[in-house]
Amino acid sequence: MSGRASRVFAVHAACLKGVEAHPVTVEVSMSDGIPGITLVGMVDSSIMEARGRIRCALRSAGYDIPRKHITVNLAPGDMRKTGSGFDVPIAVAILVASGQIPCEGIDDCLFVGELALDGTVNHVKGEVAFQLYARDHHLTLVTSRSGDHVPMEGVDHVAFDHIGMLRLGVRDACSAVRGNPARIDSDIPTLDFSDVLGQDMAKRGMVIAAAGNLGMLMIGTPGAGKTMLAKRMTTILPPLEETVKQEALCIHSVVGEPIDRLLAGERPFRCPHHSISSAGLIGGGRPVRPGEISLAHGGVLHLDELGEFSAHVLQTLRQPMESGRVRIVRADGSYLFPARFQLLAASNPCPCGYLGDREVVCTCAPAAIERYRSKLSGPLADRIDICIDVMRPDPELIVRGDEGLDTAAMGALVERGRAYRVWRRSRSGLRDTDTPSRTSGDIGSYGLDEKSERILITLAHTSSLTARGMVRVCRIARTIADIEESERILERHMLEASMFRGRLTDE
Repeated sequence: MSGRASRVFAVHAACLKGVEAHPVTVEVSMSDGIPGITLVGMVDSSIMEARGRIRCALRSAGYDIPRKHITVNLAPGDMRKTGSGFDVPIAVAILVASGQIPCEGIDDCLFVGELALDGTVNHVKGEVAFQLYARDHHLTLVTSRSGDHVPMEGVDHVAFDHIGMLRLGVRDACSAVRGNPARIDSDIPTLDFSDVLGQDMAKRGMVIAAAGNLGMLMIGTPGAGKTMLAKRMTTILPPLEETVKQEALCIHSVVGEPIDRLLAGERPFRCPHHSISSAGLIGGGRPVRPGEISLAHGGVLHLDELGEFSAHVLQTLRQPMESGRVRIVRADGSYLFPARFQLLAASNPCPCGYLGDREVVCTCAPAAIERYRSKLSGPLADRIDICIDVMRPDPELIVRGDEGLDTAAMGALVERGRAYRVWRRSRSGLRDTDTPSRTSGDIGSYGLDEKSERILITLAHTSSLTARGMVRVCRIARTIADIEESERILERHMLEASMFRGRLTDE
């Protein structure tokens, strides 16, 4: 990629677009004229500012600033480039073109990094995406040295600390990067479902939701324990599969979120505030970045106080909940983000929170209640599988401290249900990731017996279930049957499933 005779040199770089790294070639040409650096190739302001950082860094490291007119081209010219990770590749290309560092081995390297004014190489976001690109294109990734490196198989990853070290050559200046073990803060208390007293029905619903990867809505008065239940959901889920873990690591790396718990195999848990915008929830901005639903990929998205969210924002969840991904289209192209999450929502029954409470009288006007509940119904509610009422536990139960199901017992039920589902589906030649389409024609594939079919038909007539709603009931019943290791959906499974649809059957 080099041409020393014409004083032109080029190095490999990459630019983040969404959660993927796209190739960029940094070309440097030196010619007579007014000394300075000109950047071309649809660069944003953060790259334009690299000129000042590079000058100061090279001078601090003892290099000579060429008294030439330096033209830096970031190819391809029709793709907008963003980010500060181009500092190092631009500086390397200038140093090689001016003959100040050896060029051996540079053609096989992918350079990513930001320069401090003293020449120190700083870490940038998106390391996992750069690693995946380097692995797929058989390049050696050259970055800064930090404590946040993610170990990945098949990636030749080296690092150096200061731009002045490159006088020795890339291979001599850099050393291999080894991933550090995940560091989990031991001061954070371990969450256990035994801390939640009296909510056996809600715990049963969470076991079913976790075993079948079903969406769940909890409606109850303030202080009933909805948030405590939600925060413990990931403790009964199995560890992340390797493929999903890699996708989640890539998303968190691009956004700059901590990855220690992901490296330890824990599933992500995201709980955005109800003031979030649609761009913050599904992704967007400039440059386009993943939203909360993508950060929850492979884990749980908890929407607390669902009735306080903007109706417009909530409706953006409808398509990702069905497809498991979100596509954002902008003028410069489309962006596809994975978003296969488990929705766990919680809401009060009315604005004051005490509608239906046994002790406190609701003070809300009927119109306000109807407005509030309208966000919990319609097409979005049709896509939520389980809905349960969570009432405040009896004070005597709290005083006695009686414990119900704990995390270990609930996790065992979830593991049994998931294992039986994998075995059952393998007998039919299906993978566990294959999902039936949301049509009534697939109901027969769930394995209903004659009595459970009659119950489903009766429920559909009395509650005006849509075809999607009928499939949701079958999914709950099928999960209950899997937990009991039953090949057929029996009458008791369908009756329990209809109970867990709760208010969502008022469709």
